[in-house]
Amino acid sequence: MTLFSNSRFSIAWKVYLTALVFFTLTRIYLLIIGTSDPNSGITSSNHLWLFSAGWLYDTVFYLYALLPVSLYLWLMPQRLWQSRINSVVVRLLVFATIYGLGFIAVSELLFWDEFNVRFNFISVDYLVYRREITENINESYPLALLLSSIFVVSLFVYYWLHKAITRAIHTKEAWKHRAIYAFANFFLAFMAVLFIGQDLRSNIDKPIVRELGSNGPYQFIAAFRNNKLDYNEFYKTQNDEFTSQLLKQEIGNKNAQFVAPQLQYSIERTVTSKEPANKHNIMLVMIESLSADFMGTFGNDRQLTPNLDKLVKESLLFTKLYATGTRTTRGLEAVTLSIPPTPGRSIVKRIGHETGMSSLGNVLKEQGYDVNFIYGGRGYFDNMNAFFSGNGYSIIDQNSTPEEEIGFKNAWGMADEYLFDQAIKAADKAQQNNKPFFYHIMTTSNHRPYSYPDDRIDIPSGTGRDGAVKYTDWAIGNFLDKARERDWFDNTLFVFVADHTAGSAGKTNLPVNRYHIPMLVYAPTLIKPETMDRITSQIDIAPTLLGMLNKSYTASFFGKDVLNTNDTEERALIGNYQHLGYYTQGKLSVLSPQQKIQQLINPEEDNPELADSIDQQHINEAIAYYQGAYTVYTKGLNRWNSPHCKQTVSLLRKKPEIQVFNNAIYPQ
Repeated sequence: MTLFSNSRFSIAWKVYLTALVFFTLTRIYLLIIGTSDPNSGITSSNHLWLFSAGWLYDTVFYLYALLPVSLYLWLMPQRLWQSRINSVVVRLLVFATIYGLGFIAVSELLFWDEFNVRFNFISVDYLVYRREITENINESYPLALLLSSIFVVSLFVYYWLHKAITRAIHTKEAWKHRAIYAFANFFLAFMAVLFIGQDLRSNIDKPIVRELGSNGPYQFIAAFRNNKLDYNEFYKTQNDEFTSQLLKQEIGNKNAQFVAPQLQYSIERTVTSKEPANKHNIMLVMIESLSADFMGTFGNDRQLTPNLDKLVKESLLFTKLYATGTRTTRGLEAVTLSIPPTPGRSIVKRIGHETGMSSLGNVLKEQGYDVNFIYGGRGYFDNMNAFFSGNGYSIIDQNSTPEEEIGFKNAWGMADEYLFDQAIKAADKAQQNNKPFFYHIMTTSNHRPYSYPDDRIDIPSGTGRDGAVKYTDWAIGNFLDKARERDWFDNTLFVFVADHTAGSAGKTNLPVNRYHIPMLVYAPTLIKPETMDRITSQIDIAPTLLGMLNKSYTASFFGKDVLNTNDTEERALIGNYQHLGYYTQGKLSVLSPQQKIQQLINPEEDNPELADSIDQQHINEAIAYYQGAYTVYTKGLNRWNSPHCKQTVSLLRKKPEIQVFNNAIYPQ
């Protein structure tokens, strides 16, 4: 006698066992991959937890997925249940489920190959951009072979189940008997909602163990609910007055004055330069996924970046720059808005709340610059067009580029050399109009499928990341060769910086060395070659570049001009969509959901240690940045030229005694 014998629900039981097999095999395969990485930190003692927790999450996901099926199995009248039409429908649904399980397994393997995690908010976002993702997968993997292989495997699994399906279809079962199984499913699913959530996995310190103990589809659904997080609800907070004062101490500088020092969390300040302002042009090239360790300058011996390494000798090199996040939109957000990462998705992607802010583009546009965001792909991807056009930039992307000017493109857009041609074309036009220019250029070639034009470098196109890095480096060299022939070259700062690293997985939630990115400023007639060894964050780039232009301006930036500061303490802000880190030399404080706090010693190493005792001042500074960033953004305190802001500031100037923290005076 088997479980669910003489019941329609025997089909659900058999499919559940099949799902467990698919999920378990996926977990075993990912475990093998994970243990091959010396930085994973996986030990045999972790196996029991990750398989037990994994089975629990697998089961919970199946309980949720089974809810509509249970209604069907319960409520379908006996006469219709045994009909030929229902037999066909049930068999097709079972086969489709098996195929879906295979498809999920393969998708998880591909997603893990790219991001080293199970499905998360990234996979949710990618559903919005199916064209780019489908083309990328098709160009990167043998898609037809994978889909046909899943089909063949599904046929074999279905053959194993078809007798059980036939037996269940011919089973006569009373309505009350069916109701017992249906209500059991409803009850267990309800209990899962109450007692099983992210807490089980979030308590695990090792990221890869936490991911292996998860269920991909379950995490996919959870990502829908967690792509935005309320900082005040989920993270450790401090008294607003105390936090606001500390934040202003942290970001204050000798050449900057707060516009409204009485207004809590108002970080708008006027920066005054003692030197005459210049009108140097800026070409800010943001390079896709360029980890610092790809460069020979930082110890790579594969000669992937000969052009950049050569430029280092003639440039201002930042040796300790850290990305704020793990995705392009985080880098764009940090450099453009000079704001620490807030929990959940980046501001770039917060549709309806992503525009009208204090930005590097708005500052330079106000000072007469031609300001453009130049992107190799289609700018609607990741909401980039809306973000940049709403914050002071004009847009040049693949859609606005004549087809005859695109010599090569893949799923992500035109090859980098043709992207740079568009930047040169725009600069020539600005020069003709006698306007200085600021162009924020975002490359795409260093992204899977890693394809690029032939005969550029000695690594064949589409063979891997090394080739894409070397091609991007070649394109940069080619770009500068062309730029040197232009009249505007001698008056231009060429800034080369990564958006994020090629991978951020490590033994801790925020492995500092996996956020290390290069940045160099090349302008042979304007600046002397030197090295900046201060710990620097991407949020410091905007004020630092404005400092190099000797600009006086007013803005609500969290970053500092690191070339003109007398601070003794260096810091960087790093994070992912949940964990928020505050890094100073030898110490990392991490703020996590459920108001958790962790402090690590020697976080630059592969095996950092938990601090024996908490440095509360360090924690307070971390909270000041992140609680401050969330408040400034949500309350609109970094709005650009907001009439309400101006009215508030005017009121405070007339009545300096006003110091109360009152949400009503914040711009909406």
